Amino acid sequence: MRVGLAFASSVSIDGPSTAEICKRAEQAGFESVWGGEHVIRPDDIESPYPYTKDGKIPMEPDTPLPDPLIWLAYAAAVAPSLRLGTCILIVPQRNPLILAKELATLDQLSGGKVELGLGVGWMKEEFDALGVPWERRGARNDEYIEAMRALWAGPHAEYHGEFVDFPKVTSSPRPVNGNIPILVGGDTDVAIRRAVKLADGYFPGEGDAERLGSLLGRVKTACDKAGRDYSTLEINTMFGAQMADPEKGIEELRAIGVGRIMLPAFFFAGPGGLDRLSEFGEKYIPMTKD
Repeated sequence: MRVGLAFASSVSIDGPSTAEICKRAEQAGFESVWGGEHVIRPDDIESPYPYTKDGKIPMEPDTPLPDPLIWLAYAAAVAPSLRLGTCILIVPQRNPLILAKELATLDQLSGGKVELGLGVGWMKEEFDALGVPWERRGARNDEYIEAMRALWAGPHAEYHGEFVDFPKVTSSPRPVNGNIPILVGGDTDVAIRRAVKLADGYFPGEGDAERLGSLLGRVKTACDKAGRDYSTLEINTMFGAQMADPEKGIEELRAIGVGRIMLPAFFFAGPGGLDRLSEFGEKYIPMTKD
């Protein structure tokens, strides 16, 4: 079981604090750091946030949300052993050819350590502000992934789809290993089907072990229907409520087949936070090793 530090880019946003949290995470045994994304936060949001009971996003308007790819490039320079991930990147909001180049560049700079955690977005108001169509964003996302993988696969790539259409072109550099692992986030049936169809990993919002176990049962069923080996889909999950008893939480999540736990960096914000991060690593990360 691997251990990632999620939303680290929202806890440390300037150079010195980013360097410090990444170095401390590396020393503590974390294997990855992750940055989240919203380009903007509209003042008026009617779209329901899918992971809270009241549908309200648990984020103040001025919560820092640096661009994750730029932040991760800085992290790669100061803590070179860490893997770098997005949790999550809203792919339908971006130009896929530019995004393919950005991800491949970061992957080259980091020695092949990039993972693309993606979602299709839940906040219509953000899409509206960006001038990006809200409708059919799921289909747009899936086509963007296909197009990026075509560009990463080799020179003289071409793609002809509904949302992306280009003749033979070459995008260089390409990822170190010829591809970038993709994680799909979300708990809906659509998200599950998307993960089974095109992802290397699944990153649900559900963190409760019992409910997650039930959700993963749905994922297994979807894999069976699609003819995919469930064991090829790595399961990532937030380690939130488990912080009340980390040892128990680790064992419960291991028992249902979680491959990576993601600790929200917010647990380590404020005075003494980095010392708590180091203490967690020293005490609990050894328990995650198989």
